[in-house]
Amino acid sequence: MTAVATESRSARRSDALSGAHVNFARVLRSEWIKLTTLRSTPWTIVTTIVLMVLISLGMAWGMTQGAEAAASGDAPPEMGALDSSMGAFAASVGYSFGQIVVVVLGVLIISGEYATGQIKSSIAAVPHRWPVLATKGILVAAVAFVTGAIGVAISYLVTTPMLEEHNAAADLGNSEHLRIMLGAPLYLAAIALLALGVGALLRHAAAGISAVVGIILLLPIITSFITLDWLQDIAPYFPSTAGERIMGDDTGQEVLTPWEGLGVLGIYIALIWAAALVLLRRRDA
Repeated sequence: MTAVATESRSARRSDALSGAHVNFARVLRSEWIKLTTLRSTPWTIVTTIVLMVLISLGMAWGMTQGAEAAASGDAPPEMGALDSSMGAFAASVGYSFGQIVVVVLGVLIISGEYATGQIKSSIAAVPHRWPVLATKGILVAAVAFVTGAIGVAISYLVTTPMLEEHNAAADLGNSEHLRIMLGAPLYLAAIALLALGVGALLRHAAAGISAVVGIILLLPIITSFITLDWLQDIAPYFPSTAGERIMGDDTGQEVLTPWEGLGVLGIYIALIWAAALVLLRRRDA
């Protein structure tokens, strides 16, 4: 009887486990739980949105002050030359801070597991490994995009009354203005994916964050001081320089159009992710 009961319990356990096979949706849910159970996640998102709005308010206030000074003769006339495209720029300019936050988030979401050793459990549960990185990418890109979209939307709402007095408020019926404002969350999502890929390659938080910050912030600054012709020729194709074109004017005078610039950033992301996926499969956790 004991043997029969044992076999029966083993059979039931086996049947229960047979339905617990790993699939992409379950890995995605697992990664979502990891992300949302961190107390720092909601605070980081809220802080980012607030600072994006404050940066936009500061930009809009500076524009209006310049226009008023020009109107009174206290500043050059060109300072008063505002148009509605500046309103779209003011609403989206907060991305300049937001990109730093998504870099940290993108790197830490993978490097943190290497630091704690949790990556071993993740890989043991998902032997193919690539779904672990893919689901992290979906989540970090979604969080970055939604955070950026909310920040831009609120920034638009609070800066529009200020800029309307100077005919500089963004026009939601204008496709170029929509592209500029939509470009900010798209750019943030792309930078988050770039950071996640670099984090997966380096597997160390400080190294990953330093590398991505150097690529997106320091590299363009350094090249602005170096006047070598060949360096200036390739500067428009740097990741952040190209990606930021999605929020720039489409005058036809730039090397890359806005969507071409975002595409160039996408190529960098694809290359880094390809390398990260290969090494994730080959290296020990």
